[in-house]
Amino acid sequence: MKSSKYLLVAGALLALVASPALAYEAGTGVLRAGVGVVAPESDNLVLDPDTIVEVDDCTSLTLRGTYMFSPNWGFDVLASWPFNHDIKLGGVKIAETDHLPPTFSMQYHFLPDGTIQPYVGAGLNYTTFFSEEVTQAAIDNEITGISLDDSFGLALQIGADWTFGNRWLLNFDLRWIDIESDLEATIAGAAVDAGTVKIDPWVYSINIGYSF
Repeated sequence: MKSSKYLLVAGALLALVASPALAYEAGTGVLRAGVGVVAPESDNLVLDPDTIVEVDDCTSLTLRGTYMFSPNWGFDVLASWPFNHDIKLGGVKIAETDHLPPTFSMQYHFLPDGTIQPYVGAGLNYTTFFSEEVTQAAIDNEITGISLDDSFGLALQIGADWTFGNRWLLNFDLRWIDIESDLEATIAGAAVDAGTVKIDPWVYSINIGYSF
């Protein structure tokens, strides 16, 4: 009985793999949903050699939509659930912030008829920061608030779709995004321009997609 179940599962997998590969063409739409990691560069703002502001990595849910203008060219929109980052000063958490990073990119797909479909992309990112909150450690040092300005910047992308069946795909995506934000802190009741925080993260994601 068990062997029969294994044979059925194996047969289903073989049928899935043997199905015609998804081929992109003009008018194809693709929705992808998955998990993304935003990994900022280190030493995001150096106030002095011993005082460094750092923004930690964060993981959240991502959603993407792509519209193909031709078999090779497509327009991609990245959205997500808010990312929440810890902000540290000298290794001590002083605040946290949420951000949304909508990104708009033009993509070129090299093998639109292949089972593996690699692509590259370039576009524009808009990042908005909100819900900044300081910790008790910050308050103890008279830092009672922070504010991060929104950011516009270049976004570069490389990735690949692995297609199975004639509608479904598994997607791996890597981006570098230019994100820089002016940081203002309220210290002892006075607003202080602390400088520009260079976040410039690598963004990794894995997604399940469906074409229509």
